Amino acid sequence: MTQIAAPDLTVVVPTYNERENVRELVRLLDRALGKIVWSVVFVDDESQDGTADEVRQLSQTDPRVKLIHRVGRRGLAGACIEGILGSEAPVVAVMDGDLQHDERRLADMYQIMQDSQDTDLVIGSRNVTGGTSGDGLSRVRKWGSDRATALVKRLLGLAVSDPMSGFFMLRRRAFNEVVCGLQTHGFKILADMLSAAQGRWKVVEIPYQFRARTAGESKMSINVSLEFLALLISRMTGGVLPVRFVLFLFVGATGLFVQLAVMRLAMLVLGEEFVWAQGIGVLVAMTSNFMLNNMITYRERRLKGAAFLRGLVSFYLVCTVGAVANIAAATALFHFLPLWFVASSIGAIIGALWNFWASLIFTWRAT
Repeated sequence: MTQIAAPDLTVVVPTYNERENVRELVRLLDRALGKIVWSVVFVDDESQDGTADEVRQLSQTDPRVKLIHRVGRRGLAGACIEGILGSEAPVVAVMDGDLQHDERRLADMYQIMQDSQDTDLVIGSRNVTGGTSGDGLSRVRKWGSDRATALVKRLLGLAVSDPMSGFFMLRRRAFNEVVCGLQTHGFKILADMLSAAQGRWKVVEIPYQFRARTAGESKMSINVSLEFLALLISRMTGGVLPVRFVLFLFVGATGLFVQLAVMRLAMLVLGEEFVWAQGIGVLVAMTSNFMLNNMITYRERRLKGAAFLRGLVSFYLVCTVGAVANIAAATALFHFLPLWFVASSIGAIIGALWNFWASLIFTWRAT
């Protein structure tokens, strides 16, 4: 199995708890790719089931197998970006590690690349003639996937049939054109790349059948759905609003409702003591914002145990300036415009700007 020549094709496989699939996937790739000189890069996000160790063991006997073991980072998009950047081949494919993507179609994708040198991207699509979701998606998930696909195509102006696909092949030179504008958060890197390419790429779609999961666990969650919505908003603003900031705003919006509800309750208890009611509302909203940001916005840096308590204290401290600005602005506005809802909302917006940057730098330790 000794491989001397540099690979013509690198397959990037982002993984999380996929240990049982590693060897089978490599076996299937070996059978499907035939005479193509290939390598596979597994990009593992701190799997708890020993996925990284399994890849390391396999790489000892098969030099085509590589590992990028990410620590303190999470997310399919970021894993794909690191894997592609770490590849040696001029052509790179991306597929999941759960065996749901049909590895037999890789050879067809590669042949299209060879036959048409101006083709930048080949997408494995479930939505062209001959393609199907098969047993890979439940009825509910297929309905959700179809709605999300339609939304992406409309909002981002994408002409392809399956912009949500996680199975595709592209040229490194094309990827290098857009990589600096890609978001590392989220799970739908294809839609992000197509949006960043702004119609410059020549794209070909071929059908494949999405298979049922063999082992491992689905990555779909509420967090993934929120990151998807954040990616759409980020792309609609031309990337001016990063995904993480959009998520922070999502959380801040919930905090605003918490603040207003608690403040109104406090005013009923304390009377028309606006300053005290606003202060109590801000404190409770800060606490709920910290907890939600820890679960959603900074989930790859999620604080636990004693670190959670230290982080909460840190969040209180670094957000003090934002809270003071919040209360001061809201109080001043309330004197001129005695509408508690408007005054409190504007105060929250002003405080949110400081809170984002302070928490990013100090609480969750941005590097």
